[in-house]
Amino acid sequence: MNLKSRAAAGFAALALIAAPVAVGASAASAATPSCGTNCIEVFNHDFGTHAHPAFVLDTLKQSERAGTAQILFRVSNSDPAEDYTFSYAGLTSDFFSAGLVSAAVDLHYGGGIGLPGEPPAGDGFNDDAAFEVQYSPYGVDSGLCAGVAFTAVAGEGVTLQPCGTSAKTVWIVDSADTVTHGYVPLINGSDTNFSHPFVLTYPSSAYPTDSPRPQLEVTNLTGFQGAGGLPQGTIDSSQLFGADTGVLAP
Repeated sequence: MNLKSRAAAGFAALALIAAPVAVGASAASAATPSCGTNCIEVFNHDFGTHAHPAFVLDTLKQSERAGTAQILFRVSNSDPAEDYTFSYAGLTSDFFSAGLVSAAVDLHYGGGIGLPGEPPAGDGFNDDAAFEVQYSPYGVDSGLCAGVAFTAVAGEGVTLQPCGTSAKTVWIVDSADTVTHGYVPLINGSDTNFSHPFVLTYPSSAYPTDSPRPQLEVTNLTGFQGAGGLPQGTIDSSQLFGADTGVLAP
């Protein structure tokens, strides 16, 4: 299956994290003009808001090589290292049907719908949105997506990896833990820990301007949405991400 045909459905489902953005003559953009409205900007809860994210997903030193660290860097409309597009977008069950995530991942995040002609493995509900985000400097696809080099383990760094070849570059929107104002944990598609899944995380006590630049990583989800009487529950804010598309509001 060519999951690119699912992009429209993926964009709709990703409304959980991709809030509407405004376009205007004075607007600032986290994408170069060549990438423009095709681009997606991923950012962490701790650094700005949907309207004004201060730091966004970035490829270290603009390198188009597998294994390059993924970081957060200050919003700029002239930095091609911040140009990302959806490689594939759809539902977790779509990625399972394409052979890119395991049956166990499909059971927990895809509703366990199963392959055509097979009985459902799960309840058929909670088929979470999933996507790959591709590094696309100046709007040109690199074939490399943000992911992990090996099956996710706590503390593994997020790097550029070949798109569309494995679960390691798939990110699943954790709809069970969606937080008010459009921030969610993003579960890596190679997850094997379903009680405390491995999610995208900004390193504890780090700041994007630190040198050397702190690298994004995957760590075990810290808690649960709504717990403790807080909007984010007991989930650490370093594990909550949002996304905007195209030109950001001024």
